[in-house]
Amino acid sequence: MNVLSSLALALAGGSVLVSFAQQAQPGRTDRQQGPPLVVSTTDIQSAKFPVIEMHGHLGSNNLMPANLERIVRDMDALNIRILVNASGGSGDRLKQNVEKLGKYPGRFLVFANLDFANIDDPEWSKKAVSQLRVDVANGARGLKVFRNPGLDLKDAKGQRVKLDDPRFDPIWAECGRAKLPVILQSGNGLAFPSRDNERNSTGPSPERNTNLEAALAEQYHVFDRYPGTTFIHGDLGTLGNNLGELAKLMDRFPNLYVEFGNGLSELGRQPRAARQWLIKYQNRVLFGKLIFLKDELLSSFRVLESPDESFFLNRRTSWPVYGIDLPDFVLKKIYYQNALRVMPALAGGFTK
Repeated sequence: MNVLSSLALALAGGSVLVSFAQQAQPGRTDRQQGPPLVVSTTDIQSAKFPVIEMHGHLGSNNLMPANLERIVRDMDALNIRILVNASGGSGDRLKQNVEKLGKYPGRFLVFANLDFANIDDPEWSKKAVSQLRVDVANGARGLKVFRNPGLDLKDAKGQRVKLDDPRFDPIWAECGRAKLPVILQSGNGLAFPSRDNERNSTGPSPERNTNLEAALAEQYHVFDRYPGTTFIHGDLGTLGNNLGELAKLMDRFPNLYVEFGNGLSELGRQPRAARQWLIKYQNRVLFGKLIFLKDELLSSFRVLESPDESFFLNRRTSWPVYGIDLPDFVLKKIYYQNALRVMPALAGGFTK
């Protein structure tokens, strides 16, 4: 039987003839094609239920009218109802961000960011809280703190500024008072492409991960000290490769949520354990993907919704992933219901 006959036979049986070479495995162009793997393929063209993308990043190029129009069309096609732009900035930049995205009412939310300039100023904390209140008045609906604290943010003496530094305390308290969710990511974990791990990147030097354990401990200290503030741990808390440890974290901090970020590739290679974990913590997982790429979003939906085997998720990982095949009631929570609970103000304008 020739190759074309084999392919026709496979297609007739509802399966697709697949090989690693045919799937354009990232970074693997030097291998000869091996024995083909025949697997079922679920054709997913949009999310099964409406999605609130809780951790997106839209840079200035995305906010150009033509590009933003394309993104909204893609959101419609993918069944993404709302996208959170976590790169909102502060001050005038945030106002401009809100204004540009406001041309599509109900489709975008903007999170403010902190300005770490002049952090040695004795009045920095007071000014930061004041600016956050102004940003909220101008449309910010949460706070995203980038990786700088705990990683490479230094004071005038060259000392690393820790995430549990007292200068940040008034900010965490204000977010709790104002019911603003806070997305935090400390350090660069395994999900961050680097020369010291298996992801497809020449990326930053391994030294960027030096402070990871200390940075995470500092972050946990913040979770503990501010139980009235809702924190969202990005990239599955950098623990997508260690679900047992992540479970301990979830049990320890009831004010903690997680979103996928780059961690979905870790869940996809341990589908049975991931399914159990996601069902157990179904009320505290949010859908977040960081970068708005249509193909990768579809692959993410396929990981969560399908029972498919051995396919590739994104350009950064060199291994195949497997579908987790979550129940519908869990998918609904992850896709939108948990986000509505984190930000109740959304519920009034959200239609299923």
